[in-house]
Amino acid sequence: MGHYNLALPLIGKMRFLGIQVDIYTFNIAINCYCRLNQVNFGFSLLGTLFKRGYTPDVTNTLLNGLILDDKTPEAVELFKKLMRMSEIELDVVMYGTIVNGLGRTGNIIRAVSLLRIMEEGSCKPDTVVYNTIIDSLCNDRMVEDAMKLFSKMNEHGIRRDVVTYTSLIHGLCNFARWKKATGMFREMLDSGIAPNVHTYSVLLDACTKEGKMKEAEEVLEVMIQRGVDPNVVTYSTLMDGYCLQGHMNEAIRVFNVVVKRGLHPNVFSYTILINGYCKKMKIDEAMLLFRELPRRGLKPSTETFNAMLQGLFRSSRCGAAQELFNEMEAAGIIPNSQTYVYVALEKEGGFRYLFSFLGPVAVEDHRPTVVEDDDSYYVEDLDDDYRDGPEGKRLSQAAMASLAFS
Repeated sequence: MGHYNLALPLIGKMRFLGIQVDIYTFNIAINCYCRLNQVNFGFSLLGTLFKRGYTPDVTNTLLNGLILDDKTPEAVELFKKLMRMSEIELDVVMYGTIVNGLGRTGNIIRAVSLLRIMEEGSCKPDTVVYNTIIDSLCNDRMVEDAMKLFSKMNEHGIRRDVVTYTSLIHGLCNFARWKKATGMFREMLDSGIAPNVHTYSVLLDACTKEGKMKEAEEVLEVMIQRGVDPNVVTYSTLMDGYCLQGHMNEAIRVFNVVVKRGLHPNVFSYTILINGYCKKMKIDEAMLLFRELPRRGLKPSTETFNAMLQGLFRSSRCGAAQELFNEMEAAGIIPNSQTYVYVALEKEGGFRYLFSFLGPVAVEDHRPTVVEDDDSYYVEDLDDDYRDGPEGKRLSQAAMASLAFS
């Protein structure tokens, strides 16, 4: 959070010492409160400024503060009031702030409506505003609408940048439209726009999900040739692709490259390998990596524990799994529904044991969901491969039996 929490006491000390606090300092204080998600204090200072006869230039700061504080509806209402005030001139940054808030909260239709108002008014949208809406459309799986907006940018003479192209490539990859995505990538290069690490990571992720590991390696090679340094996320994505294919030697090779390049694998990197080893029933190798985490100054996540628990149960090491579960709770790692599903699998009574375990889970809204489908039942929290396996089928039978107790 920067030094916002340090600036506020300093401003308070200035006032205590009788040092004149001008409007510029007040603006800084309001910005600090907003950045610290304490928007109410920001509005209090705004009232003080009005009483002193100042006209503060913090409107966008307050709008952004409300959005950062997950109060987008309040930000929209404030924006509407500002639109009716002739003495305040709305600029593209203010519009962009509201568009961003609407997009983040899934109100993409309202964001597009605001874009239309900008296009017809005196305050025209810029690249940032278009990028925000294109990204939101892609995230909402409305890629065709995003493509139309992309074309409109060109018609209106709005410059497209790396963010524009990356958002669209990501959206196309999510729909497995690989040919169109690579075409967009080539168009990006032809336009003289240099892809960044995020662009390459999106392409690489799409390749690995499709099992195209050769193409993924080619993307990585092009990335390095063009002087873009892969980060831990990039390499972790490649590792995950190899793990999904069951090629653990290749995944470890990539992991070693990360270390040799002076990068630091994170918890996500380790979890990928642990999960890969567990799926290959190489539990000892997975446990070695799991125990390496604290030595690297890393704390296992819920997903890390889940991967390890699943591996232990699948290898019938129920005692070790129970010990690991106790270790998880002692470390303050909050189990989720999938954690309890794994714990329940090896217990007599299946779901009856699971529901007796669910005191803290129910509070955290992690109760596993039993779904009815064609006169059968399954647990929604399980991944497809696990659900269709012997343990998943056994748990589904337990789910059916548990209905009498629910």
